[in-house]
Amino acid sequence: MMVNFQPIGFKLLKRLFLSFSLLCLVSILMLRRGHWSWSREHGEEQTCSVQFSNKSRPKHTNIVFLKTHKTASSTMQNILFRFAERHNLTVALPKNGDSQFAYPNFFNVKSVQLETTPPNIITNHMRFNKEELDKLMPPDTVYITTMRETSAMFESLFVYCYVSSASIRRVPNESIEAFLDDPFKYYRPLEAHSMYVRNCVTYDLGGNKDSTEVDYAQQLAAKVEKTFSLVMISDYFDESLILLRHLLNWDLEDIVYFKANMRSEKAKKTITPELSDKIRAWNYIDSYLFDHFNASLWRQLKAIGLDCVAREVQLLRQAQEKLSMTCFGEKTSRLNSAAKIKNRALKPWQPGNVEIVGYELSPDLSAENQTLCTKLTMPELHRRGTCLKCPPSPSRSWPPQRRRRTHGIGCGVNRTESGGDRTSHTEIPPRSHRYVHHPPLTNAPVVTRTITTPVRVNVERATAQADAGIRNCVRDT
Repeated sequence: MMVNFQPIGFKLLKRLFLSFSLLCLVSILMLRRGHWSWSREHGEEQTCSVQFSNKSRPKHTNIVFLKTHKTASSTMQNILFRFAERHNLTVALPKNGDSQFAYPNFFNVKSVQLETTPPNIITNHMRFNKEELDKLMPPDTVYITTMRETSAMFESLFVYCYVSSASIRRVPNESIEAFLDDPFKYYRPLEAHSMYVRNCVTYDLGGNKDSTEVDYAQQLAAKVEKTFSLVMISDYFDESLILLRHLLNWDLEDIVYFKANMRSEKAKKTITPELSDKIRAWNYIDSYLFDHFNASLWRQLKAIGLDCVAREVQLLRQAQEKLSMTCFGEKTSRLNSAAKIKNRALKPWQPGNVEIVGYELSPDLSAENQTLCTKLTMPELHRRGTCLKCPPSPSRSWPPQRRRRTHGIGCGVNRTESGGDRTSHTEIPPRSHRYVHHPPLTNAPVVTRTITTPVRVNVERATAQADAGIRNCVRDT
């Protein structure tokens, strides 16, 4: 009988070889993973792909964006309009040439222009009504909105909405200080457009703008958190866009933007710390919501990995600098008063005596870049006219119709070319609450980097060319 004999040394050598092979394999895997990893705080590691889409799942296209007032919502609206054009999606538009869905009344499906249904995206101003939106939108719709630090938002509303809000027009010299010294001397809770001077975000969300109760603020925050997949913070707009990109599985080119609907520096008022405290107390529910969702934003960013987010923000800003060089010939966008803008399609709407600045493109742009840059800088009201001319999706009915062009953005007054002001009243809770001061809510980080914005292009001629232009700019970064 033969015995299969192996020396002890051979067995030891075999074990060493297997161990060494396993160690090499693990090292290679760790090295490959490290290439896509970004260290988090406290030495933790968080895998974060720098690729700008997950090819294993499609981009999400069914979206309701609650466009709140003076929260960079028009910038976000421009992003959504361009995304819809690029992907041949349907955007719901308000009836009768309006820029808002029956605002300040609650949203209802009857306020939607029939030719723009069934929609993929809703992005115009409304007072939120989830039940009515559910009748219109697919079951997989993602709900998003924006908020802004309360005192900065209030200052912007107070200046921007002077024409439409009698509560502001009553104040001597349009003084925020005078208003806050005795708010109920000027504020009428039952008056149309009074929401612009108290808890405007709360009102846009469908809430009670005149509540001062902590319990109500907590309940509303919980309801918003349950309904909305993402609440963006305009003070951290770029970081919010990174979260949006991950949520919707979008590419970098889908979230590039230029700011619009911005006031000139001379149209802004100075807000002292003392005045900011008064604003937050008067707008207590809005302040609570901002603090809550600002903290929530940073928890989500940390879950992705702050180094990862910083890297994607850097790439986004590099892409935007490249686009700025293409459109304006310089790394920063070129802003001008409306009087100096020669291209009528790029002239922003001027609310009363408030100067809103816009863009003047480089004069020597190619046809391709002219279309690309016009889409990026077009004010909201001109964009509506373009959307009505967009070619329909093969599966959707879209008989193009000529509509009246609205001249108002937000703030409740919709002026049409036929003349006259059209305002509507809404039901306000019958009992007004007095001015109550509450202590600060949280210590979540806040930055006073404000972003505001809103979006006509010959879409039939150059949509594909514009898309290619964005891709080239992104790839070059």
